[in-house]
Amino acid sequence: MSNPTIRNADELETLALERGLLPFFACDIPDCSIEDFTPSRYWFAEGVDGPWEWRMEVARRGMAAYGKLFNKKAGLVSRAWYPDLANYRRDGYDFDARYEDGLASYKDKCIMDVLLRDGPTLTKDLKKAAGFGGNGMKGFETVITRLQMQTYVTVHSFEYSKDKHGKPYGWGVARYAVAEDVLGAEVTRSAYRRDPAESKARLLAHLRSLCPQAAPADLEKLIR
Repeated sequence: MSNPTIRNADELETLALERGLLPFFACDIPDCSIEDFTPSRYWFAEGVDGPWEWRMEVARRGMAAYGKLFNKKAGLVSRAWYPDLANYRRDGYDFDARYEDGLASYKDKCIMDVLLRDGPTLTKDLKKAAGFGGNGMKGFETVITRLQMQTYVTVHSFEYSKDKHGKPYGWGVARYAVAEDVLGAEVTRSAYRRDPAESKARLLAHLRSLCPQAAPADLEKLIR
């Protein structure tokens, strides 16, 4: 069977929903990522939308979570598979319980407090409100990546900065939110009835069906 080809946002979303777990960049597992399935002519071509623009549209639609979900790198996880990923990664802890047990840092809590209070928040505003930057705390990118990997936070949408004439420019700026505000608590927490080990086994079995040629250690690494 030939590999799928992604040429627009609709095809990207369809593939993400079909596969369930879709890293953005090529990794140790061949034929597994957006990069693997997208023709080179769509990458960084002037005047042509490509994966960077498509991911913004897919994230906005909310049918799949987009964020740093695979080895601290970006990717998409469908609403069907995010619950098991969250159950496995959270290991039985909602964020408050994780913090109370000393398993989350004060910096983590500062970001979570802002998102729980204010809802989806642009990166620059989140940094400021949580006390990062300037003379404040350091390491925002490390913390926001950790919270995405733990499935407490995901990307809600992207927005372009605008020049003085109102024309958008640059890369899209992420607006972050707690995962429950993007996918809904009824989705995000729907696998809590399972033991985290069962969710891990389900994820690995699904990945083996997608990538039967992959080494078990590489599959474990992808969801760790």
